[in-house]
Amino acid sequence: MQRNVSRIINFKRFALLALLVASLQTTFCQSASAADTLTSGTDTSSSTLSKLQEIRQRAADLTMRAIDFMGIRYKRGGSTPENGLDCSGFVRLVFKDALGENLPRTAAEISRVGENVDQKDLQPGDLVFYNTLRRGFSHVGIYLGDNKFIHSPSAGGQIRVESMDIAYWKKRFNGARRISEENTKQ
Repeated sequence: MQRNVSRIINFKRFALLALLVASLQTTFCQSASAADTLTSGTDTSSSTLSKLQEIRQRAADLTMRAIDFMGIRYKRGGSTPENGLDCSGFVRLVFKDALGENLPRTAAEISRVGENVDQKDLQPGDLVFYNTLRRGFSHVGIYLGDNKFIHSPSAGGQIRVESMDIAYWKKRFNGARRISEENTKQ
């Protein structure tokens, strides 16, 4: 029984990883194409492509590390995988482990870091915020691409991937932020 459960979990992770890779490739191919169009005939094309590669690697590091935590149980105020993680504890841990960057403790505080991003402009690694406790920016997750995000949901739940197209999340969407290295230096 335990072996079958492990196989199912591994299969789900593999399927999610394949979806994520396909989504990242599409997103970054579009970005690279747009950058080539903007910079063709200029001396800045190599630096622009280098910056895009850096952004792609950063997003890949964030999203891959986030997926590593799938299945960890939710715990209010939790900040370690062993004891459980709440939404902001999860996001903070991913940014710390993947990039060595420090974020504030709560979703509301994190919502004030970085730059605002329109929902239509989301890229993998961006943070998405929701009003789940009748107050703005009370929940945070990491955007994966293809209108999916990963988060630590609530009591009794585990870190998982969900669609932003689900009515519950659509109704509660508060905004998104893109966190850069400069935003997290302390």
